[in-house]
Amino acid sequence: MNQKTGNDFSTNNMKLLEERLRRYEDEVGQISSKSTLIDRVSYLRKNRESDVSKAIINIEDSMNFDLCFVLDCTYSMSPYIKATKEHILKVASYVNSHNSNIKFWVGFCGYRDHYDHIDRLQIFNFTNSLEKFKTYITNKVKAEGGDDDPEDVLGGLDAAITEMTWSNPTRILIHIGDAPPHGRRFTNLDDNYPNGDPNGLTAESVLKKMKLKKILYYFGKINNSTDVMLNVFREIVGEFPVFDLMTMGDNPEVLIDKFCKATSSAIFSSITLTTTLRNSKSIYSLQQKKLQINPHEPDWTTHPEKIGKLLCCIPPRTLAEVKDEYYFINSSFIEQDIFFILAPQPFSVGAERYAYFALDTSLGQANKLVIKKYHDIKIGTIERYLESAEIFNIAYFFSTKFNIAAERIILTTL
Repeated sequence: MNQKTGNDFSTNNMKLLEERLRRYEDEVGQISSKSTLIDRVSYLRKNRESDVSKAIINIEDSMNFDLCFVLDCTYSMSPYIKATKEHILKVASYVNSHNSNIKFWVGFCGYRDHYDHIDRLQIFNFTNSLEKFKTYITNKVKAEGGDDDPEDVLGGLDAAITEMTWSNPTRILIHIGDAPPHGRRFTNLDDNYPNGDPNGLTAESVLKKMKLKKILYYFGKINNSTDVMLNVFREIVGEFPVFDLMTMGDNPEVLIDKFCKATSSAIFSSITLTTTLRNSKSIYSLQQKKLQINPHEPDWTTHPEKIGKLLCCIPPRTLAEVKDEYYFINSSFIEQDIFFILAPQPFSVGAERYAYFALDTSLGQANKLVIKKYHDIKIGTIERYLESAEIFNIAYFFSTKFNIAAERIILTTL
């Protein structure tokens, strides 16, 4: 195995520093007129600190969210309407126990079918009073109506998107239904409107409005009749979470537990996504990228071996080293060849990178790896990857120290 160390990288380290400074200058849209290294670093640090302050504000803002339940309210949905009412206080308690800074407003949009006329849609706008929400569901929402097999799904979604007052940075729509929309595009079931929505709504027109309002979509699946609808929706907005709300027999506690887990998962994943990606274009671009993933390992015998470079460095061991802005730039790297086999498709996707299954074949035996690659090939430089390694090492340092301190507190209180 070929290997280089230490001084071989002294010149390269300065090149990496210069590459990073130029990237930062390009990001702020202004090249510093200062000529010395110290002045350039100082100038850019102020901009980065400003960005960090804005990011903290964004994180705090993202903890305020609107949560809208969109439910089919026809006869078969009675247990799900009850579960919507009963689980909300449990969810609030769970969320508050994990992060007391999280605040949310909850709303409701129920839909039936065109045959139900004035009872076709029911809207309860967002409120921060969970008791008012429960009272409305208890007194005003009944499982009734419906005629043919499909329901007015598009009308319900459109009303939730356009008629409710979405105002918080994080916006969550949880759609629960056991029937598809009207139209042969979605179903071959008995349908009074086989040509589609009689009011002219289409999946494209409704979901476009959802994207423009930066609303994150989740679906609670009750049966397989909605599978075609989900595939159509994915073609328009990309991948989205689908929660299993199927139940065996009459067991309200199991259903409420499923509701709690689904809603809590939607809340925390939405806050993370909104914090990381601050605009709807980026969010839905990421959702589209998720369509390209393959969660299964490939047949490794059918893929060629590749060769690459592996860079290793010593992580910071003290707070002084963490605070040293030149620690990583001045570090001695070890470079070695690595032989590996890479899966042709990623198994996961994050805000910045794809994750691939891989095998390290350097030592004569296959060891499993995860290799990550930036969405944007242009930024996939060594300098950019090293910055990610720095962030990881610093986060690891602080998380390790935090866990040690937390264990001491737990032991002290026992």
